[in-house]
Order: sequence, then C-alpha cells, then structure tokens
Amino acid sequence: MQLIAYLIVYPILWLVSILPFRLLYAFSDLLYFFIYKVFGYRTKTVKQNLKLVFPEKSDKELKAIMSKFYHHLCDMILEAIKSMTISKAELIERYKFSNIEVINEIENHERSIVLMCGHYGSWEWIFILQHYITHKGFAIYKQLANNYFDKLAKRIRAKHDTFLITTKEAFKILAESQANGELSITGFASDQSPKANKAFHWQDFMGIKVPVHVGAEVIAKKYDMSVVFFDVKRIKRGYYETTFKKITDTPNNFKDYEITDTFLKLVEQQIKEAPEYYLWTHKRWKHRDKVPTEFK
Repeated sequence: MQLIAYLIVYPILWLVSILPFRLLYAFSDLLYFFIYKVFGYRTKTVKQNLKLVFPEKSDKELKAIMSKFYHHLCDMILEAIKSMTISKAELIERYKFSNIEVINEIENHERSIVLMCGHYGSWEWIFILQHYITHKGFAIYKQLANNYFDKLAKRIRAKHDTFLITTKEAFKILAESQANGELSITGFASDQSPKANKAFHWQDFMGIKVPVHVGAEVIAKKYDMSVVFFDVKRIKRGYYETTFKKITDTPNNFKDYEITDTFLKLVEQQIKEAPEYYLWTHKRWKHRDKVPTEFK
C-alpha cells in the first residue's frame, strides 16, 4: 500500500513542484480556502493555543493572526513541495543569510555546530546553507510513516549535502563523524513538546509551564559543539532572510538546561514580533496541567 500511495501521489507532487512561483502561490491561495475556510484543519487547536499565549488580545486580533497563519502554512506546504525541483540559484535568491560570517568564524576555529531553531518562519529551505559552508550537514527529523516518501525527503536534502537523521540515530552518527575527524553542523527544531512522562526539564514558554526537548543541549555538551540559533524573517512572499545568533562556544560552561532556556527565549521573541509565522497547529501546550511537583 505504501508503494501504491507513493506511485499515485509522487507525480502530482512533481507537477506542482515545477509550477512557476506565481502559479504556485495561486495554488496556495486555493489551498488556504479549503484548509481553513472549508475543512477548518486544526482550527480548534490553533484558537486554543492563541488564546492561551495571548490572553490580552481580542477575538478580532486573534482571528486576524489565524488567517495570516493559515496563509503562511499553505505557502510553507507548497514551498516544501517546490523543494523537489527548485534550482540552487533560485534557492540562493530566495533564502538569504544576513551574517554567514558567524558560521564561517566557528568553522575557522574547527568546531562542530549545533544549529537550533523553532518551527517559525521557514525552515524548509535552510539546507541551502551547505553551499556557503564546509561543515558536513545533518538535520534531526521525525521519520515519515511511508518509507518511500521518507526516502524522497532524504534525497531532496541530500541534493544540497544535508543528511537527515532520526533522534535515535543522532548520537551514533555524530560519534562516528567525530571519530572520523569530521566537522559537522547539525540542525534541531527543538520547540515542540516531548511526552510529559519522559521530560527531563519543564520551563515557561510564552508564559506557560511546559515540558521541553533538551536533546540539542545534551549533544552540544557531549561533543563540545558550538551552539547557534537561526532567526528567520519573511521578507515577502517566497523570500526569507536568516540571521545567526551564537549562544555559546563553550556549552559545558553552562548550567544544565540553561542553553535550552536561552533558545526558548529567542523563539518567544520571534513569536511576539510576528505570531502569524509560528506553527500553531501543534498542541505545544497540551501538558500544561501535568507539571510535576518538582518543576512547579
């Protein structure tokens, strides 16, 4: 069944991916109408999340954020599909880096890097970074249920020298990379929710106590890697600019979870500046009523 689904869907995705951007975004507008207006995809979750973190905003303000968010979500979906066939030159034109020298300087000091981000703005095209640097690129991801689409996702990233690895593979692969004398840059989107009963750390995120992923910090300390946050801004439709913010070159000088907390504050700043670009469809605050006594 997985192969049949792949054989049916793949040609459609490919045809969409070769559309010029003008038509791609027209298709995105149509998708917005069906996802938001007709089917109401996860609108209950989005409303609940927005009311939780912005209790001071009126219903009119929250509705405006929702509408902008769903427009951006549909653009992101279509941009992800566009990744199948988009050229290197077009990616470089549309996804720029304001201060690549931050990464280059760390490379010059021969240090591997943990690159942290939230589900904000655009993270789909960050793999174009590999054309500006020499470090080997890895990205932590959640394996797709369909093995054929999972392999497709890996092929798309590998075209630009980024290799997808699961959280279970991360320690082994990064240990092997270090043993081989390789310098690497490993991307983590670390703002989503772990299971409450497996969380090592709880912290306020947008004013609400939640469990927090700490894997990026653990790996940075274990392998003594520099930690950098990337802040994405949408310049206009289909165009983004990333600014790198170095958190530390000495992760083991930080107290446990201090790096993670710094990262969360940076994501909060992004959300407060332009909330419509955050991924509100995830139930990020679903464990807020399960805070263990020791974390209250």
